[in-house]
Amino acid sequence: MNLFKGLGIEDLWHAIEQLRQHKLRTALTLLGMVFGVGAVIAMLSIGEGAKQEALRLIESMGLRNVLVESRDFDEDTLREIRVHSVGLSQADVRAIMQTLPSIEVVSAEKKIKTWNLFSQQASSDSQVLAVSPEYFDLASLKTDRGQGITDEDNRYYAQVAVLGAQAARSLFPNGDPLGQRVKINHLWVKVIGVLENRDLGKDEFQGVSLGGDRNRVFIPLETALKRLKFELMDSELDAIRLRLHKKSDPQLSALTVNHLLSRRHGEEKDYDIIIPAALLKQQQQTQKIFTIVMSAIAGISLLVGGIGIMNIMLATVLERTREIGLLRALGARKRDIQVQFLLESATVAGLGAFIGIFFGLLLAFVIQQFAGWPAGWSMMAIVLSVSICLLTGVGFGWYPARQAAALDPIRALHAE
Repeated sequence: MNLFKGLGIEDLWHAIEQLRQHKLRTALTLLGMVFGVGAVIAMLSIGEGAKQEALRLIESMGLRNVLVESRDFDEDTLREIRVHSVGLSQADVRAIMQTLPSIEVVSAEKKIKTWNLFSQQASSDSQVLAVSPEYFDLASLKTDRGQGITDEDNRYYAQVAVLGAQAARSLFPNGDPLGQRVKINHLWVKVIGVLENRDLGKDEFQGVSLGGDRNRVFIPLETALKRLKFELMDSELDAIRLRLHKKSDPQLSALTVNHLLSRRHGEEKDYDIIIPAALLKQQQQTQKIFTIVMSAIAGISLLVGGIGIMNIMLATVLERTREIGLLRALGARKRDIQVQFLLESATVAGLGAFIGIFFGLLLAFVIQQFAGWPAGWSMMAIVLSVSICLLTGVGFGWYPARQAAALDPIRALHAE
């Protein structure tokens, strides 16, 4: 800005000295800017944290995935449904792959009701899940030790298992589980792998369960269906995961899957379809509303701070009328007077912004600790809030600066 061209450090120190002469008034004026900047930084930090967490949770579900989950019913309702539909089945999986070109990979899973789950070292309450080999890829799970379930394991009904990190610790607290045996109900299986310890921090996202794979024991799907017993009216599968081709639209693909399954299930709605991409969009919409509300609050705080700056600068003009007249008499131009007062208002805003940065970071940390909301530190939040604060300070200081510059030197010298 041309107005501030040629300013030196002496001008800044002079502005600070003028503010120090009215410490209480300056401090009260600073509060509005501090709260405004702090609110902006805390809001954007919480928003950034929520965004990062949402992306992390969605990645665990698969952004290109569509999930089909079997619904739970009471016994009487289920009996009526089974007249028309046998529930999710491997025949559904084959029909989806053969019929829908938008589907790239499919995995299937079945929850096992356990009454026995133990090793030679300890017992466990971990959940047992029978899965097809593709499950680990679609659920973004990687092995830490050993290997995962293979097509060969599934095809030949291998009695093997892969353990989640927490399940491995509970079943084998005293040693390496690889090569050891675990009994699931009446079936002994050999541990061939342990998954990486992936802690998502939450058990659900937007009301959808994230599964808790850390505390699970995984066995081949075909092995479970062949060697374990199930209730008569149970569906063959509890869930089907579908990965879409990159260019496929998740919403449209989900509609085609629903249409196919609805016809195969006799129009019975005995399943739910979950679209992670839609959940992410819903979360972003909620976050957008939160951001708008918090921005309004922060804007009000900055507005109050700006009005405070205007108030203190107008009072300063009245108090320093004779000083302004003397400066004009000694050769100071209108521009010099205007710049000096603008510099003072910018200094107030700058101090408020500097203190507000620490207040905002502290506020975000307190919210994270006590409310359990994630916070993500963003340099953009700091730069944006400080810039808005400085613009507010200069904007609200403009009128008092013009008033000071417009004073008549003769009348100003005679002012009491």
